Order: sequence, then C-alpha cells, then structure tokens
Amino acid sequence: MSPRALRAPPLWLVPASPPPAAACCPVCGPQPVAATAVGQAFATFLRLEVAQGAATADTQRGYWSQVRAWAAWCQAQACCLATAPATAVKAYRQALVEAGYQPASIAHKLAVLRRLYAAAVAAGLRPDNPALGVHPPRERRAAELLPCLAEGELLRLLAAVPRTDTVSALRDRALLALLALQGLRTVEITRANVEDLYSGEPVVLRVRGKTRDRLLPLRPDLTAVLQAYLAARGVVASDAAGTPLLTAVGHRAGGHRLSRRGVRYVVDGYLRQAGLKRPGVSDHALRHTAATLAYKYTRDLRAVQHMLGHADPRTTARYAHLVERLQQNPALAVPVGV
Repeated sequence: MSPRALRAPPLWLVPASPPPAAACCPVCGPQPVAATAVGQAFATFLRLEVAQGAATADTQRGYWSQVRAWAAWCQAQACCLATAPATAVKAYRQALVEAGYQPASIAHKLAVLRRLYAAAVAAGLRPDNPALGVHPPRERRAAELLPCLAEGELLRLLAAVPRTDTVSALRDRALLALLALQGLRTVEITRANVEDLYSGEPVVLRVRGKTRDRLLPLRPDLTAVLQAYLAARGVVASDAAGTPLLTAVGHRAGGHRLSRRGVRYVVDGYLRQAGLKRPGVSDHALRHTAATLAYKYTRDLRAVQHMLGHADPRTTARYAHLVERLQQNPALAVPVGV
C-alpha cells in the first residue's frame, strides 16, 4: 500500500456529516463505516461528548477523516473494523511510521481510534478497546528542538513580503504577523471574523481557540496593517460563521474565507522565497517562533500561556526550557581559550 493511500483526505474536502465512503471491510460488506453500528455509536459520541456537546463542524470533519483513513486501511487488509484486535491497531501504527508520519500526528490518529472504540464499548458492541494500550512512537526530536525560526530568520521572512499597499501584500503581512508574532494557530486564523475585532487601545481580537475563546491584544503595527488591509479589500460577503477577517485573493476563491490549505500555501511560498523552508518548518512552526521570542523578551510564562491559549502551563513551559537552554552554555565556564 502506498504512503499516499494512508493519508486522510484534506479536511477542507470532507463534509461535516459522516461521509458515505470507505466501506468497513469485506466481512461487513460494502456499507460505509458511518452506516455500521460502530460508526453510528461514534456519531452519537461526537454529537454528545466532544466539546461538551458543542463540537464544531470543523472538529467533526477532523474526527471523521481519521476514522475514514482507518476504515480504508482495514478494508485493504481484509480486517473487520468492528472486531479489529490490538494487533491490527499496532500494524496500522507501523504503517503510519513507514509512511513518514510524525509521532505527534500518529498520536492524534491513535487518540481518535481510542475514542471510536470507547464509543463502541459504551454501546455494548464489543467488550474491549483495542486501541487503549497502543501508544505512538517516541518523539525523536528533543523537546528543546521545536521547529521554529531564529529571530534573524523571522526578519528575513517578513522582509520577503512586498512593502506595497496591494491587498495581497497587506493580507500576507498581517497573516505572517498573526502567526509569528501573536502565536495564533492556523485554524484560529481561518475562524477569525471582522466582528471579532474590538476597537480600543490596544485593539483586541477575540480568538476562537481549540477548546475556548480568548481575548488577545494586538500589536499596534499589526493593527495598522490589518486596518489598511480591510480598507483596501473593501466589502466581502459573509458566510455562516460571519465576515471573514482574512480572505483569499484571486479569480477563483477571491473574497472567500482563507482556508487552512490557503494559509499553508502562502506561508510555504514566503519560506521558500526567503530560503527558510526545511523539514518541520511550516505555518505551525511560526507559532513556535512567536512563543519562543515572546518568552525570550518577557520571561513571563503566564502571559505567553495566555497568548497561545494553552490550558496547561506545562505545554507553555517547553518554550521557557528552550530559551534557557540556549542562553545557558556551561562550556563558557571553562577557563580555557581556543
């Protein structure tokens, strides 16, 4: 099976409702996984349990895309999804490793499988959860080596954006600043609406995070760029979520909400232009960059935690470890010159 076949479809192509694809397995017949008893139990779990019963359509698409990928793998292996043993889940994990998935991505996929089978157990469809004891591979990259840009590299990246007043240049400057200076997640940028901006000193953005919303004061220079961008862009159509803060530019999708795929495309383009594109450095690496630099210049872990929207301060603490590790070089204490 090719590595490409293991990958779930892009989330922006997957409908919010359970998609009629990826039949369960030869044993269960040609019905889609969402039509099986296990799939129906999982749909109930998504509706009632995830995000305390308020899971967004985007979250549901993400869960279903992972279930579809697992169902497709089971089908290719002639394995029944409903009765799959732990050995099958471990084989799937190994296939993901061989396909080049990072440990963090594999951890997310396994977490979805644990929830899938927890729903099956709760519904009385099977006595055990085969994914319960299957752990992701260990992260090979040390915690202090989080992919991020050095300060000089960030300056090069921002300098790659044309200093013009065109809509695309203003949007891209705002986009990179929201990621690399304010630490927003890509999905938070795609969810942001014009209505989420609150005027004042400073201007505040309501950020719609993974589990909760937060109010984030914006830098004055970013505020100026955003205001110039909105003025140059003019009126755009609202969608079901509101009036998008950042929109696509061009003939096909112009004026529509900027998608996560669109964010990655823009960021990767500037990374390549600045000679900074390398494995692990993408749109999410800019969030790591923002966190690292914010702690470097403030030493305020609580403020950085709030900026990033972390529920657990231990998640934020890794950036402090990185900064302190880089600035504390024990070799300097040795009284020997080169």
